[in-house]
Amino acid sequence: MTADTRFAADAMLGRLARWLRVLGYDTWYDIAVADPVLVELAQAEARVLLTRDRHLLQELRPVRAHEVRQDDPLQQLRELVLALELPGPRMLFTRCLLDNAALVPVPPEEAEPLLPEGVRGLAATVRRCPACERLYWDGSHVRRMRAALDRVLPGWVQA
Repeated sequence: MTADTRFAADAMLGRLARWLRVLGYDTWYDIAVADPVLVELAQAEARVLLTRDRHLLQELRPVRAHEVRQDDPLQQLRELVLALELPGPRMLFTRCLLDNAALVPVPPEEAEPLLPEGVRGLAATVRRCPACERLYWDGSHVRRMRAALDRVLPGWVQA
């Protein structure tokens, strides 16, 4: 697998999908989509289907799939990274956590008035989702997420 590997996660893997998006992996997720539609979408878009549903794997036989066995989202991520030999991300937060769109940089002069007052002047890089307009910056949440990733995958995420 490569950094360009794309995923489709079933309804049971929303938190794993979010972690994959944090890492920059294009991860399609919609809790309301039926299994046959999900399998068809994964196949049509050359995505690796991620599921905990053995019935889905046995009955619908997706072409490229991984059965997730762990319960905890970070352990699911660890399992996936090790099983598929995924490369570590070059940068965190390049995709929107809500809708999977690729984030775009916001010029500092434009970002400043949009940021919460306590963050203004501190956020070096600000990115925005072109779909939902949500802003992302390197704050304390990024440090906490890096620490969580380093606990489950020591040294995998570059500083």
